[in-house]
Amino acid sequence: MSRLQTPIRRNDNVMVVAGRDRGKSGRVLRIIPDTNRLVVEGVNFVKRHTKPNPGKNIKGGIVEREASLHVSNVQLICPECGAATRIGRRLGEGRKVRVCRKCEGVVDK
Repeated sequence: MSRLQTPIRRNDNVMVVAGRDRGKSGRVLRIIPDTNRLVVEGVNFVKRHTKPNPGKNIKGGIVEREASLHVSNVQLICPECGAATRIGRRLGEGRKVRVCRKCEGVVDK
């Protein structure tokens, strides 16, 4: 399986543009490059039935947690203009930086 190079990284703020949670935004907690998916904080909650495990100090019951989303269903929120936008790349300051397609502002710090 091929890995997709995505412009979205951990701790980026993203907005969901498709699916049940369309319009919600949050911080990227984890990226799964093998399946082109990512986990966003506070988005796409599912209920998991878990068994108790006293060795790992886990209580049993129904637990709500975030499930993964496909990368194509989210867009990065530009820190300068605040809009959900596509991302370009440009050579700046001796290295490649991510650039907002709407305001041409640099996304990388």
